[in-house]
Amino acid sequence: MKWQRWAIPASGVPVVALLAWGLTRDARTVPSPLPGKPAPAFALQTLSGDSLRLGDLSGEVVLLNLWASWCLACRAEHQVLLEAQQQYRKRGLRIIGVVYQDTRDNAKAWLSARGGDWPNVLDVGSHTAIQYGLFGVPETFFIGRDGRILYKQIGPLDQGVVDRWVPRLLAAAPDAAGVAGAGAPSDTFAEGRSPGHVRISPEFPTAGGTTRRN
Repeated sequence: MKWQRWAIPASGVPVVALLAWGLTRDARTVPSPLPGKPAPAFALQTLSGDSLRLGDLSGEVVLLNLWASWCLACRAEHQVLLEAQQQYRKRGLRIIGVVYQDTRDNAKAWLSARGGDWPNVLDVGSHTAIQYGLFGVPETFFIGRDGRILYKQIGPLDQGVVDRWVPRLLAAAPDAAGVAGAGAPSDTFAEGRSPGHVRISPEFPTAGGTTRRN
């Protein structure tokens, strides 16, 4: 019958329409599911050869910064990290750098030239970057005393972002069990993006934004 000849093509229309819509979406704009959820655990080697486990920082406020020495936008935010370290370290902020698709020597030389004495770990195989849904550096995660990600920053940090979120996290005093108690942030979580920033990785080169240099 004639209607049977049209049934199969017609049934495929919604699928084709969905695929077409998906192809028009920019994967870089998809919101992260992580804000509000526990930060993915990791145990990685530092640039100095020690081991660092995120779980060992339970009850502390952590600024987790994913970066690389070849990342131009990482240069723009580094001064902000230095100032955050100076301003908030004595109040309890822990900055941890995660070196993405880079070598130990390059990362150590980059830090030696620009300063920064917080721990940095090597993400060999990019497993941690994958867990955190990294599309391209830099990205930063603000982790509360209860281990949850309160805020994710796409692109280079600025002082306003740091001053907006770090004091809020530091104000949450842990209880005896190390879990955020009185003064903890309310259950409002967010993701932000630096104006004009185009986030890319070595696998997804685009015009503008961060570029890789060997």
